[in-house]
Amino acid sequence: MSFQAEAFAFLFPGSAMTNSILATAYISIFPNLLLYFVPPDINTGSLNVLVSFAVGGLLGDVFLHLLPHAFLGEHAEENAVIIVNNQKNVLIGLGIFVGLFFFFFMDKMMRVLNGGSGAHDHGHDHKKNDDAPDTKEGGGVKLSAYLNLLADFTHNMTDGLAMAASFYASPAVGATTAVAVFFHEIPHEVGDYAILIQSGFSKQKAMMAQFTTAIGAFLGTFIGILIEESSLSNKAADEKAGITDTVGLMGTDLRWGDLVIPFAAGGFMYIATVGVIPELLAVTGNIKKDRKQAITEFFAMFVGLGLMLFIAWNDIPA
Repeated sequence: MSFQAEAFAFLFPGSAMTNSILATAYISIFPNLLLYFVPPDINTGSLNVLVSFAVGGLLGDVFLHLLPHAFLGEHAEENAVIIVNNQKNVLIGLGIFVGLFFFFFMDKMMRVLNGGSGAHDHGHDHKKNDDAPDTKEGGGVKLSAYLNLLADFTHNMTDGLAMAASFYASPAVGATTAVAVFFHEIPHEVGDYAILIQSGFSKQKAMMAQFTTAIGAFLGTFIGILIEESSLSNKAADEKAGITDTVGLMGTDLRWGDLVIPFAAGGFMYIATVGVIPELLAVTGNIKKDRKQAITEFFAMFVGLGLMLFIAWNDIPA
């Protein structure tokens, strides 16, 4: 057994249900505990490097694990025959779009409620505007902090759904998704923590607020477990009744549980590309500084992608 397989077996020793709950605890508790050691005015360049690494890992998980599994499934045996069903692929693609659109809808509505600015902004620009209102007076910026917490809660719910769907798909998909989400959560939580501090929260209240949003991840995990267990019980009932040619969604063999991974993949694509990458495109105007920062971010992104590639290439058995 390889070191990778041993490490994943140690971290995730139980059933799909147990492992998805464990993974949710890992991605929720440890990144938030790190906030205790993070200064509220963390350097923007350093945070962007962490974010670049996280983006590489998140997109690596989407393109190297989640999407291949969604379309092809897990085939441990050699020379496995894959039957292509166009209607099934269309539904999977629709599931990806629904995941992406859900986050677009949430992002758009948060901006509408907040008067134009994004509520789920990682807040990498930590410099306060001297003309901005005093956030402790309960002005618009204070509202944006609460909207950001709501968006973070929803984001964490999607992470939880992804944990459940991934581990029910296979240990390999589950472990890879857990690693990708874990590394994404660190800069994500640091950015949201900085927003709360700037909006008038004390350090203790900001940390407690971030821990509160972690409930969303567990809620998403339990919803995902419910969907997957229901799908498995229906499948078992069909097999017990001797029904081998089961008809799922719209005449295909897909069940609702099979669309959770495409939904999560679409959500991750939106988070990484629309929610994060535009912030990485910002420059200071200092060519020398920007060039060095860009090279560092490119390198960090490829390191994150390389980590996902290594895990996917040396897949642990399903």
